[in-house]
Amino acid sequence: QVQLVESGGGSVQVGGSLRLSCAASGNRFSIETMGWYRQAPGKQRELVSVISSDSVTTYADSVKGRFTISIDKDKKTVYLQMNSLKPEDTGVYYCHLGGGTWYPNYWGQGTQVTVSS
Repeated sequence: QVQLVESGGGSVQVGGSLRLSCAASGNRFSIETMGWYRQAPGKQRELVSVISSDSVTTYADSVKGRFTISIDKDKKTVYLQMNSLKPEDTGVYYCHLGGGTWYPNYWGQGTQVTVSS
């Protein structure tokens, strides 16, 4: 059983910052990638940012220059530093673990981020 435990969501005003964390634990899993997706009300889940095991990063255009993803391989934890938050960043943020070719992928339970003006 693999668990992804997310933390760090909350409510913030426009221009504020939040830091999300997602820690993976359990047996028999591999981290090929870890990352964050978000889903706003009435919209599809979308990629926010992903980092590979060799620290190659990908960002959605809408968050480039404002969000920074990082990974602590020893702690099996991925972080998302979110700065200069906008109302359109509001949504449920889901952690994702990509297991690569031979291991399953996993999702976290989601954490709410609300940015108000």
